Amino acid sequence: MGDFFQNGVVTSLHRLSKRPIEALEEELMEFSRQRPMSLVLPSLFSELEGDALPAILEELAKIPYLSEIIIGLDRADASQFDYARRFFDKLPQPHRILWHDGPRLRELDNQLSLRGLAPQEPGKGRNVWYCYGYVIASGKADVIALHDCDILTYSREMPARLFYPVANPALNYRFCKGYYYRVASNQIHGRVTRLLLTPLVRALKTLIGPLDYLEFLDSFRYPLAGEFSMRVDVVREIRIPSDWGLEIGVLSEVHRNQAHSHFCQVEIADSYDHKHQPVSEDNPEAGLAKMSMDIAKSLYRKLATMGCVFHQETFRTLKATYYRVGLDFVDRYYSEARINGLTFDRHSEERMVELFAQNVWLAGEQFLENPMETPFIPSWNRVVSAIPDFLEQLYGAVEEDNR
Repeated sequence: MGDFFQNGVVTSLHRLSKRPIEALEEELMEFSRQRPMSLVLPSLFSELEGDALPAILEELAKIPYLSEIIIGLDRADASQFDYARRFFDKLPQPHRILWHDGPRLRELDNQLSLRGLAPQEPGKGRNVWYCYGYVIASGKADVIALHDCDILTYSREMPARLFYPVANPALNYRFCKGYYYRVASNQIHGRVTRLLLTPLVRALKTLIGPLDYLEFLDSFRYPLAGEFSMRVDVVREIRIPSDWGLEIGVLSEVHRNQAHSHFCQVEIADSYDHKHQPVSEDNPEAGLAKMSMDIAKSLYRKLATMGCVFHQETFRTLKATYYRVGLDFVDRYYSEARINGLTFDRHSEERMVELFAQNVWLAGEQFLENPMETPFIPSWNRVVSAIPDFLEQLYGAVEEDNR
């Protein structure tokens, strides 16, 4: 059920009616003449064998307004790449696969490494960064959107609503974030957003004060959503994190470079479900444990660039403040679950808050121990400055792989 309430500094575009998808796509076809659109799909090879991606392809094949679809393929050998080419050939739109583990793209990555410009670790951030570089190089799009390949409740309305605010020449938006609510299997999901990020931002506002950046983050209904769109010229100037801080890092970068009036968030679905990450309580380098650490450090790094000074006592206080706010949020979601007849395990929710509280402090310790850590991948403007023909090389390598 949609609503029209506006709060914070980011415009919210709600789903107030069941507008026919054909009407949305007809408008997007008109917009595409002035602002061509490209869709980026970062994918692991394993997702080609899952339940979500084949169904996503069936929906994508019906979309008439896309100039191209770019697939970033990770963890694939030569035979798996050949399989991927056959798999994605079902798409009627022009499309290209970036085979990140192939010899051509590996050679380009080595070229960047020699200049200290290559992504430092594999993962979604690296995948997306190279895909964005290819979109810039191809020159076929003015608007670019991204979504994950594990969405179990996918429909072609999602990309249509995601593209619309940025592709519409009558609107002034340069960046758009998707949002939705996460309820599946009779449970409320979205634990990292519900129990880590929002309580942590509220705790930081209590500790540091209502900074514009914190108000900005607190304005998003689902700041960790993996679905967003932006103008291609925005892509050129942002630095993308290579770790689990991708979504927060992108928000931080566009916040630095764009006015509030250029942002919006759009409701893209009634409900949403995708692959759920394990908690990994005993392994801080995996699952939600690592995700929570990376997100917290991403926030600390951004606040430090704004002049905030951190020390050990800060993080001890922040841990205590976050913990209290987090438990308050557990109470809120317990009430939400009860009135909607949903299953709610208070014990596991409070255990999650305890884990996140520990990681809020541990992330602070790591930040203090290694303040020079820079997980951001350089902007494409910097890469082109260092290697003027790199985008042409990237374009050529991808074309050769896809022949």
